Amino acid sequence: MGLVCEKGRLWVLDQTLLPNKEEWLRADSPPQMASFILDLKVRGAPLIGVAAAAALARCAEEGASWEEFKGAAMLLRRARPTAVNLMAAVDRMLAACRPAGGKAGGKTALAERACAEAERVFDEDVALCRRIAERGARFIQDGESVLTHCNAGGLATAGIGTAVGVIRAAHESGKRVHVFVDETRPLLQGARLTAWELESLKIPYTIVCDNMAGSLMRRGKIRGIFVGADRIARNGDFANKIGTYPLAVLARHHGVPFYCAAPVTTVDLAIETGERIPIEERSPEEVRRDWGPRRARVYNPAFDVTPAELLEAMILDVGVVRRADLLKGRLSSRVTLKPPARARR
Repeated sequence: MGLVCEKGRLWVLDQTLLPNKEEWLRADSPPQMASFILDLKVRGAPLIGVAAAAALARCAEEGASWEEFKGAAMLLRRARPTAVNLMAAVDRMLAACRPAGGKAGGKTALAERACAEAERVFDEDVALCRRIAERGARFIQDGESVLTHCNAGGLATAGIGTAVGVIRAAHESGKRVHVFVDETRPLLQGARLTAWELESLKIPYTIVCDNMAGSLMRRGKIRGIFVGADRIARNGDFANKIGTYPLAVLARHHGVPFYCAAPVTTVDLAIETGERIPIEERSPEEVRRDWGPRRARVYNPAFDVTPAELLEAMILDVGVVRRADLLKGRLSSRVTLKPPARARR
């Protein structure tokens, strides 16, 4: 878990320093939390939604007016453009805290509503992760090796994770599981974060470069691929960390089942297909690092979109949706959440 509230203070685990250093940062204000989210100090689609809700609760506890609360909410909402959990959590906080009848209401009442709703957001994410893990663990057989990309474990959620949560549940049930972990360039969330989590859970793993997955599949070393998601369109197309799409293509070619594990809070019913998912582009310095020519042009999208047709199934907390049902448009029937409202001032 990368977020804790202790003695009235909000703390986030700086994920940019892992695995070499564990440092907790105090998130004293929504602007600071927004900065931590932008800089990937706190990351993962579910967790940044939870973190934003917690930051708004602290803002209200510090005596913010309704107008100040709304301004903080809009700042947090814009921190990352792709992960819909962030927007959904902020919109949920606004809806829960909006004064009844248009009256301003007292700051104490605002703080009470904000804290109660933030706690619900946190607790629900923990429960969602557990249900995803339980539903997904049956797709891993004893003695199998699987592969995961980026980090979709406890560091990315308030609970045990999504894709890594599935692997963890299989391991905890007594199944022997070995995990191939993509480095996940350019920021190495797999080599740094997923490997760190698996190490702590005592789940056997091997780190591989992103471009090695195809060779492993050809040799029959991978029996399933499990990834998370940052936004899922109504038709089942989904955005995840860059490099997910080519994995799915390779998996289809080699007959390896490919699964997306995510909570319903990641589904955006307002977007019909993956073509409409906004893709964040990040600083070229993340790619250049210390070895690229300083003037080299860089293309650095944070995510790519995988079509639903490449999935074996989507593992949600509310149930498993197989490829055939995804292609028949049945994903939306499993999701009862309202689409996130569009940003407004």
